[in-house]
Amino acid sequence: MSGAIDLAERSTAAVTNAAPVLLRLTAGMLWLTNIGWKSPPDFGEHDGVCNRLCGFVQDGIDHPVAPGFSSVLDELVRPNLEPFGWGVVIVEFLLAAFLLSGTLTRLTAAVGFLQSVVIGLTVANAPAEWYWSYALMASLQLAVFAMAAGRTLGVDAILRANLPAGNRWLRVLT
Repeated sequence: MSGAIDLAERSTAAVTNAAPVLLRLTAGMLWLTNIGWKSPPDFGEHDGVCNRLCGFVQDGIDHPVAPGFSSVLDELVRPNLEPFGWGVVIVEFLLAAFLLSGTLTRLTAAVGFLQSVVIGLTVANAPAEWYWSYALMASLQLAVFAMAAGRTLGVDAILRANLPAGNRWLRVLT
C-alpha cells in the first residue's frame, strides 16, 4: 500500500509544480491569440466602417459599463485610434512574450490584470459579449501573479538564482 501512497504523493507534487507553468502558458497564449484581430495599421476603421478594435471601442461608447470610462473612449481613444491601437498591440505582445517565457512574471501578470479590467470596462455590456470572460481573464492573471509562475520553467528562475541577496524589488517582480 505504501507504493500507492508514494505514487499519489509524487503525482500530486507533479501537478502542483506543473499548475503554475500551465496557467502562465495559458495566459500567454490567450494574449498572443488576441493580438490577431487588432488588424494594424487601420485597426478596423476603413472607408467609414468601424469593426475589429475600432468596433470594440465603439461598443464601449455605445454600451457603457462605466459612464466616465465611455467618455474617455469617446473623447480620447476613438479620435486617436491608430496610436492607441499600436499601444494595445505592443502591450499585448509583450504580455504574451513575457508570460510565455516566464520573464518578470509578477509584474507582467499585474499589467495583464489591469489590461483585462480595461477591456472588461470597455465591452462587457456590448451585445453578444460574455462579460464573464473578462472576469476570468483578470482572475487568471491574479493566479499567475500569486503563484509567481515564472519561477518554474521560466526566465525568472534563472534571474532569481543569479540575483544578489539585497535586490528585493527584482525578487518581488519575478
